[in-house]
Amino acid sequence: MLIGIIGAPNKGKSTLFSAITLHDVAIANYPFTTVDPNKGVAYATATCPETELGLHCRARNSMCINGVRMLPINIVDVAGLVEGAHEGRGMGNQFLNDLSTADAFLIVVDASGKTSSSGNPCDSCNPIDDVTMVKDELIEWVAGIISSHMRVITHSANGLEALENVLSGLKLRRGDIERAAAKRSLPLDKIEWDEDGIRAFSEELLFSTKRVMVVANKYDEPGAERNFAELKKNLGEDAEWASAAIELALRKAAHQGVIAYEPGATEFKLLKPDVSQEQRRALDYMADFIKPGGTNVQNIINKAVFGLLDCIVVYPVEDEHKYTDHFGNVLPDAILVKRGSTAQDLAAAIHTDLAQGMLYAIDARTKMRLAKNYVLKNNDIIKIVSTAK
Repeated sequence: MLIGIIGAPNKGKSTLFSAITLHDVAIANYPFTTVDPNKGVAYATATCPETELGLHCRARNSMCINGVRMLPINIVDVAGLVEGAHEGRGMGNQFLNDLSTADAFLIVVDASGKTSSSGNPCDSCNPIDDVTMVKDELIEWVAGIISSHMRVITHSANGLEALENVLSGLKLRRGDIERAAAKRSLPLDKIEWDEDGIRAFSEELLFSTKRVMVVANKYDEPGAERNFAELKKNLGEDAEWASAAIELALRKAAHQGVIAYEPGATEFKLLKPDVSQEQRRALDYMADFIKPGGTNVQNIINKAVFGLLDCIVVYPVEDEHKYTDHFGNVLPDAILVKRGSTAQDLAAAIHTDLAQGMLYAIDARTKMRLAKNYVLKNNDIIKIVSTAK
């Protein structure tokens, strides 16, 4: 799973990336701070079944802290997009291409309205304009890929197959292409689309397969609350507010042992009382800010994984009585799967041989036998019985 952080320059994308991954990246107040894409790992959080079972898990593919399972998610932060990026303006197509395999996009905007869509200072810019510009650039990027290969696609005996080959780098399935074309009433047997048809198809394909959330960053700054209310009115559930700068400061302070802070918390504990007066003022300010609802950064990651991408967490085990693997590790693995996935899909996620030789599954809680087509539920603990070793 890969989530891409995108947006116009100077909206706090790199600050958000650094806050959720604790990577040291270039953070500055000018466009194109990010020259190479930053790649890292963030963590979605879920309640671990160890609490319910009265056990102490030994997590392997994730972490478990105080009964909270931390599930690793790949994150990429690319350079700021400007109008005309699909034509090479700014940092151009190379950074759009870094997003090609992303499953979801977080479009970061400046909720305070103090930076323009090109990343320059302004008095009262509208964050909605940033969203429109970024979405347009993404659409034109996909349309450009298709247009550049249109001659080959048009002359192909199998238009769908040719289009599928052209778009193979976008992590799509044939069904995605068929549904997008049908939705815009575009033929696939013989593809001779004009520019409007290509753009309409690109828009439908992109936003039906790549989920998008708008992150109204810099929510701690003046004017942000008002702008976010307007943004929310236009975008509804697809918009969330955040203060990446405060989240980053808190996580760094916790990493340095100054405070005890867990991502998503609405308070922290001071561990080093001998901080300077300036540090004390900063900590007091951040404590007041997070009291009503935190920085919302952790919520954004969780919403992206469990909401936008509609995933659930499932725990495979080998011993359904002790909830362990064959080494005796309790609840060793937590696997994210799409809602609607079956027990056989889980087996395939573990190993293809396990899925091919699968006989049935067992619900470790009830000890009941489950069919291969059993639809998994969130927090299921499942044993796969297979002829494969």
